[in-house]
Amino acid sequence: MKAFGKRVLRPVTSVLDARIRGVARKALAPAAAKAEEETRAAVGALSGEVAKLRADLDRVQRELAEVRGENLGLELLLDPAGRGKARRPSRSEWAKLVTEIQVVTGDEFARRSATTAYRTLVALEAIGVGRMAGGTANVVGKLATAPLLAPPRNNDVLEIGTLHGLFAAGLLRQLHRRGLEPNLTIVDPLAGDQLQPGRMTTRDVSGVPIRPDVVRANLALAGPAGERTRLRQGFSGDAVVRAEVGDRAYGVLIIDGDHSFEGVLADLEWAEQIAADGALVVMDDYGDRYWPGVTEALDKHLGGTTRMRLLGKVSTSAYLRVG
Repeated sequence: MKAFGKRVLRPVTSVLDARIRGVARKALAPAAAKAEEETRAAVGALSGEVAKLRADLDRVQRELAEVRGENLGLELLLDPAGRGKARRPSRSEWAKLVTEIQVVTGDEFARRSATTAYRTLVALEAIGVGRMAGGTANVVGKLATAPLLAPPRNNDVLEIGTLHGLFAAGLLRQLHRRGLEPNLTIVDPLAGDQLQPGRMTTRDVSGVPIRPDVVRANLALAGPAGERTRLRQGFSGDAVVRAEVGDRAYGVLIIDGDHSFEGVLADLEWAEQIAADGALVVMDDYGDRYWPGVTEALDKHLGGTTRMRLLGKVSTSAYLRVG
């Protein structure tokens, strides 16, 4: 009986369903049309925005290309070609460097010193022969910090390891800016290439040989102080070299020679003997992961009997006061 009832009612329900759907379509037609119209309007507006963004992007790309073209000379001056390191510090890197210099030196004009040091770096690498070794922060840090900490009444400076002599020339200029008339002594094997124990000897990235004539040419850029620089070709560990160079007590000592643990330790022990009371010792590449022997040697030296005390660190160089 139930099945019979379903069969009888099926046509009726089908007619009712069709009528309901028809009524629903008529009732919803205006809303659907409006929704479709709004969707089309939104898509049209979005397409317009996309077209505008594409036009803006094209304009920005053209302007960027123009800027790059206009700054080509600046890029050639500061890019890493011929030195391995670009000379374009970011604002955050620069702020960090200036803060480190100020903390170590206590000088309120740290930014001024860093700025003149940066200009010295760029100028000397532009007109000199070869390059200054190291990243921009470390080189500028040494050129700015060492003169601020140099003792005012001892003008004798010793640099162990000079590469092409450009850093030495820059340091002389920076010391002169502080009113000092430095007498520089350089010790370096000047063997044509950089020599580091345990490292492969390769041609310098600048393509310039490491020779006395190159160093002399660069020292001439520092004026009279550069021209009177005493250049001793040889290793800092050689007894003959030590006897000749150790004829005075130095006010500033830059240690940037043999980077092995044994070599750095030997240079620090020698520095103890030839550094004047109140002298400044700069240990290059301290904290540089590429040269672990430097950090290990200085830490060991400071852990023993020594006249040196650590003033602080700027970039990857440590600054120590003697006495």
